[in-house]
Amino acid sequence: MTVKEAREIVRNFNEAFSYSEEDEFMFIEAMNFLIEEEKRPQDMMYLGGYYYEQKAFDLALKYYEMAATYDYDAAYECLGYIWYYGRTGERDFKKAFEYFSKMMDKGHLVATYKVADMYKNGYYVEKNYDKYVEIIEDLYPLVMECNNVFAPIPEVCTRLARIRTEQGRTDEAIELYQTAKDVLGIRITHNAFFGNLNIMKWLIDDLYELKPFNYDNVDLYDLYYLLKSPHEIRMYDDPEDETSFVELKSVQEGENCEVCFDGKWFHDRDDFFANAEYNDFMVKSSYDLFWKIEVMQ
Repeated sequence: MTVKEAREIVRNFNEAFSYSEEDEFMFIEAMNFLIEEEKRPQDMMYLGGYYYEQKAFDLALKYYEMAATYDYDAAYECLGYIWYYGRTGERDFKKAFEYFSKMMDKGHLVATYKVADMYKNGYYVEKNYDKYVEIIEDLYPLVMECNNVFAPIPEVCTRLARIRTEQGRTDEAIELYQTAKDVLGIRITHNAFFGNLNIMKWLIDDLYELKPFNYDNVDLYDLYYLLKSPHEIRMYDDPEDETSFVELKSVQEGENCEVCFDGKWFHDRDDFFANAEYNDFMVKSSYDLFWKIEVMQ
């Protein structure tokens, strides 16, 4: 294998909608070849990120640590997440705080709100809610200057929205949640990473605690709200043919609702957003796939 051939394998894998076990094997072989040949921390992070999305966290840790030996900033953020959430089965808040603080000192926005979270929760450091609020308040104008959907606008807006809710400033909280939803919706179309979907689910739950749900104006991610309880829904895929739609329904089973979409059943709303497909597209990352969503019941 040559570097050129390896890059071609990686490119083809990334562009494929679906892949076989052999395709995945060749992709991993190509990435490891590139890492060995060129020793680029970007490639180490890329393979680590692939494993992270597959929830193979031990392997993600291996490649993040490899990239960190090259003093690669992105590796420190990812290592902070590994240890903060205990992705490999062990939480180490000391390591998480050190990694996040290292990046915070460099002005890294994501690491900054994670340090704030550690003060809020008292992880490794003494609990200090006022310091948490101060960091988030200072961070908000900085993230709002960003014009990149991968900037932590939703993460900071949702945190500030919860602060505003506690302060009784409900209208401001609603506006912050809506900003977060709009930016995150665009981000998910580019990267339907499970972490992004979780943020969307949580902010939708919080948003509709503060304002009534508008059944006449439903978008794709509002389904996180609807699928928590029994509903029958039509999702229209052709604006020129109102008879062309797919049926979606949620049915109460115990404490949760099971979801049926286009005749296929899913365990719950998380399973639906993670795995539902329509016309060879993943529903979660196809915001414009359905031009109208109608709640029938």
